Formats: sequence, C-alpha cells, structure tokens
Amino acid sequence: MEYDLDITRIPAVDGRAVAEEDRIDFHPKSFIYHNGRKLLAGEYGCYRSHLLALEQFVASGDKMAIIMEDDIELNERLIPRAIAAMDSVDGARLVKLVNHRLVGFKQICETAENDVVGRCMHGPQGSAACYIVNRKAAQKLLVTLKPMLLPYDVALERGWSTGVETFATLENLADFSPHRADTTIGKRMDYRAVKRHSLLRLTAHWFRTCDQLRRWRYALRINRSRPAAT
Repeated sequence: MEYDLDITRIPAVDGRAVAEEDRIDFHPKSFIYHNGRKLLAGEYGCYRSHLLALEQFVASGDKMAIIMEDDIELNERLIPRAIAAMDSVDGARLVKLVNHRLVGFKQICETAENDVVGRCMHGPQGSAACYIVNRKAAQKLLVTLKPMLLPYDVALERGWSTGVETFATLENLADFSPHRADTTIGKRMDYRAVKRHSLLRLTAHWFRTCDQLRRWRYALRINRSRPAAT
C-alpha cells in the first residue's frame, strides 16, 4: 500500500434499506426525546456501520485502529501522528483526528509529533470521519453506545457517558476528499423536515443543557495524560 497501512474495508449499512421496524438497538421515542426530531435513515446507517467497524477491530485482536469514513483522504503523516496522539494520553482511550469545530479547546498535552491534544468546553464538535481507538475503548463503546440515543458523531465524543477517555487533536490530521458532498447524511432541509414543534423539543433542550454542564466538567477535569516524548 502507498502508506504501508493494513486496510480493512467494512461494507457500509444503507440505512434506507432497513425498515423502521427492523432497526436494532434503536427506540424511536428515546431518540426523539433526546434530539427533538425523528431519525434520518442515513444516521442509522452511519451508526450501524461504525459499530460493525468496532466489532471487526475487536475481533481482529489488534491493539488499536484508525477508523475512517470513505470521504477521508490519507496522507503519509497520518499514522505516526495518530499513534503519537494515542501515546500522549492514558486509559481506554479514543482521539478524534478530524473535527468540524473546536470551541473552547483546552490543551492537555503536546505529542511527540508536535500535535496538540485536548478537549473542548463546547460541542458537539461534529464528525466521526476519522478517529483512533484502542481495544479496551472499542469494547466499552460497543456496550455504552447501545441503544442509539444520539447521532453517532455526537455520541462518540461523550466520554463522560461512554466511560472512554476521549480527546481531540487541535489540528485535523486528515482532509476530506472533494467528493464529501456526495456522502453527507442529509441537507439542512432534511433535518428541518423531521423536527418536532418547538414546544415538543423541550426535552431535547433540557438534555442538551445538562449535557453541556457535563462537558464542561469533563473538559476541566484533572487529566491523566503523560508528558509527550522529547
């Protein structure tokens, strides 16, 4: 391979091909309670696809894996930078290598590859397009991400809920491909179409307020990072 990677392709789940009554690990009322809207079929497909990737990683016996979606472009520095990010923190851990937004970023450490790793005071950060995870963290995620209460990218970064030490790099370690627009789950109009009336979204607003408080506490918590190698 061009970048000396052991690549395993996971066939994606097409959420549109799964009837609503056949969705496993999913309860429509719970999703609406937490999000104030109905689920998009593509969101379910994304959720199932990532769980399949985690399951295959755990079954492989490997120590860690980079899980990436098909709209990510590889580069020759991704692997060493991702491994350095993992080596800079402890525990059953996951480091997001691509984010759409980083608001209130709190630095925890700097890696041997001079990347900054930390957590965000505000969220969601968006995107589960590329992240590195170790075996113990993957095993935890396969338990704590069921049932599906939130879109996968939102649920993934909630370390205070999953029990996985979750971090992000300040700089994206990979870029999106030019074909990214063809792989999006839905457009703004699609999300608006499944939203409930504003009064019926009060449960979602309450959940997000409480979750924001948990995020602040998580970001400010005394970290268990190791100093970067010199």
